[in-house]
Amino acid sequence: MKNDEPTVGRRVLLRSAVFLGVAAAAGLLTSGETNLPTSGAGTPAAGAGAGPGAGGAAGPGPLTGAPAGLPQFPRGSPYRLEPMTSEGVPERPPAAKPAVRTRPILELPAGASTASAITLTFDDGPDPRYTPAILDTLARHGVRAMFFVCGEMAVDNQDLLRRMVAEGHVIGNHTWTHPLIPKLSRPALASEIGRTSEVVQQAVGTAPLWFRAPYGAWNRAAFEIGAELGMEPLAWTVDSLDWKEPGTASIVSRVLRQAAPGVIVLNHDAGGNRSQSVQALASYLPQLLGRGFRTTLPELPPR
Repeated sequence: MKNDEPTVGRRVLLRSAVFLGVAAAAGLLTSGETNLPTSGAGTPAAGAGAGPGAGGAAGPGPLTGAPAGLPQFPRGSPYRLEPMTSEGVPERPPAAKPAVRTRPILELPAGASTASAITLTFDDGPDPRYTPAILDTLARHGVRAMFFVCGEMAVDNQDLLRRMVAEGHVIGNHTWTHPLIPKLSRPALASEIGRTSEVVQQAVGTAPLWFRAPYGAWNRAAFEIGAELGMEPLAWTVDSLDWKEPGTASIVSRVLRQAAPGVIVLNHDAGGNRSQSVQALASYLPQLLGRGFRTTLPELPPR
C-alpha cells in the first residue's frame, strides 16, 4: 500500500489543479467580482460582466468592468435598475411640415382609390345637442367622417372628441371662435389656430393634421400658420347649405343632386339649430350608399 501513496497524491493534486482551472475560467476566483449583483437564488444577474472590461479587466469601483457612469453597488447592497435619462440619447428628427399652399384642397384626388368615393365633413362642433346623434347615424352605417371643431366648443366637450377618434373619425382645426380670418392680425390668428390644436391634443393625444378656414375665407397667413402647425388646408366642393336651415328635404335634395366621385360635402353639427342637419344625414346617407357611393377620408399628401 505504501508504494501507492505517491500515485494517490498525484491524483489528488491533479484533481485539485483541474478544479482550480475550471473555477478560474468561470471567473469564480477573479479579483473584484465577488460583488456582482445577483438575481433569484444567488445567480449572477443576466448580462453581468458582459461587454468591454468583462472577464476580470480592471474597472472603476467594486463592479469590475462596469461601463463608466453606471451606478456602483457596495458589498451587501440590494441591486436595483435605475431609469435611464435622456442625456446622451439622440433626439428624434422633427416631423416634416407640409408645404405652404396658395389654395386649399377642394376634392379627393382622382384615381382608382377614390372611384365612387365621397368625404363627409361637419363643422363648428362638437355640440352635445347634435353631435351625438350625427355620430350615432355614422356608426349605424359604418361610415367615417371628418369633424372640423372650434376650440371654444371642444374645450367643454372633450368626451365627444374622444368618441370621434374612438369611432375612427378625423378631427380637424376650425379655429377657436369661428372668426373671419382676413380681419384678424397674424398674432390673433395664430392664437385662434394654435389654441384649438392644443385642446384637441390634450383630449385625444394628437394634434389635428387638417385645417379649415371659417366661411372658406383663406389668406396667406392662414396657409402659413396652418403649415407651421403641421396641417393641410381642406375646403369642400358640395355645400349642403344646412347652415341656412332651409328644411330637411332641401338639404337632402342638394346633397344627393351634387354627389359625385371625389366630392367633399360640407355639413354642420353646431353653430345654430342643427336638428335639420341631423335629420338630413339620416335620410341622405343610406341613399348615397344605396347608389353605390362609399365614404372615405382624405389621405395626407406626401411631405
